[in-house]
Amino acid sequence: MTGISSHNMKFLSHSDQGGRGDGVQVMVNRGHAYIGHGFSNGITIIDVRDARKPKTVNFLACPPNTRAHHLQAHGDLLLAVNGPSVWTMQVTQESYFTGTSGDALKGQQFTAGLRVYDLAKPAEPREIAFLPLGGLGPHRIWYVGERYAYVSVHLPEFSDHILVIVDMKEPTKPQVAGKFWLPGMWTAGGETPTWPKGRRYALHHGLVAGNLAYTAWRDGGMAIVDVGDPVKPKLVCHRNWDPPFGGGTHSPLPLPDRNLLVVADEANFADCSLGLRYIWTFDVRVKENPISISTMPVPHEIDYCKKGGNFGPHNLWENRPGAFQSSRTIFATLHNAGVRAYDIANPFQPREIGHYVPPPPERMYDPRPNRPQVIQSCDCFVDAEARMYVTDSNAGLYILQFEGA
Repeated sequence: MTGISSHNMKFLSHSDQGGRGDGVQVMVNRGHAYIGHGFSNGITIIDVRDARKPKTVNFLACPPNTRAHHLQAHGDLLLAVNGPSVWTMQVTQESYFTGTSGDALKGQQFTAGLRVYDLAKPAEPREIAFLPLGGLGPHRIWYVGERYAYVSVHLPEFSDHILVIVDMKEPTKPQVAGKFWLPGMWTAGGETPTWPKGRRYALHHGLVAGNLAYTAWRDGGMAIVDVGDPVKPKLVCHRNWDPPFGGGTHSPLPLPDRNLLVVADEANFADCSLGLRYIWTFDVRVKENPISISTMPVPHEIDYCKKGGNFGPHNLWENRPGAFQSSRTIFATLHNAGVRAYDIANPFQPREIGHYVPPPPERMYDPRPNRPQVIQSCDCFVDAEARMYVTDSNAGLYILQFEGA
């Protein structure tokens, strides 16, 4: 299938994911892709051992009104979030991105917690544990097979998602070990929010390198947190560039061997109506004083602001163990501009070295009203052979071969 625009990325195959074309996060483990859905409320499993002939082999349904849009797979374990299926429950974007979705969900029934599966049979995950987390539950996870999982969770006693460290020593009995939040978030403890009304200070995601968690806090910017003691994590530094730049800080990628940090701000609005969002490069040689030194180039083949839908960053490829790892080549999804690869050999002058923009989706799975029928590339997993697995809100799974390595 020919992309609308492509360079250094070759189309291999496409899957409609068993008729559930909406996808958020994708994990590839032992020849199988695990795709969390934004609207279909479950996890699709696709056999990708032959990347040119992907085959949907299973679907794990969530409880009613519950989605598992984010997940992590490593070794014999699959960890998945369970939380409210906000879009199928018709929560508005305004309430979601201003942190008031809890009001819209009052009285609604859904499941909130962390679900754990055994992957001894990759096509047939077996549930082995569920950790209830209450409130609006978890959003994202970082887990690479070590003792702890790092989860963003909206617990009932906090204003929004915070960092919850989960002890996975015994996978059938996961336990909360510690918590970290920015000042003003512990409402049950009498803390008062310190951010402007209408902004959302909430942990979206964090990646851990050594004893440090590099965390993205939506309109709250970025924080580096010392998690050497998982019971009592402590702040190293907090930086926020909103204002003057917009918020939506979404995805961090530490590159510890180069003392660099890449951070993407999510474009969570249509038609560039709130300006552009960027992918930043930080020098983090001094962890207490990270300095922004560049941004990735903005695509310009066409006027993407006029294409329809969201334009700008969403997820970064996270250099997961056993898959493609590089401190020079960065992959990112950019919604209606597809998926991109950048070379940061010179971190002060990043350059684009590849892209693939899929054609428009053939049908819409998004239940929200008045959504344009355009590509919205969401997540990208890059395996050890530089094969790329790219999800979309409506267009299914694209498998590509990166040829610029």
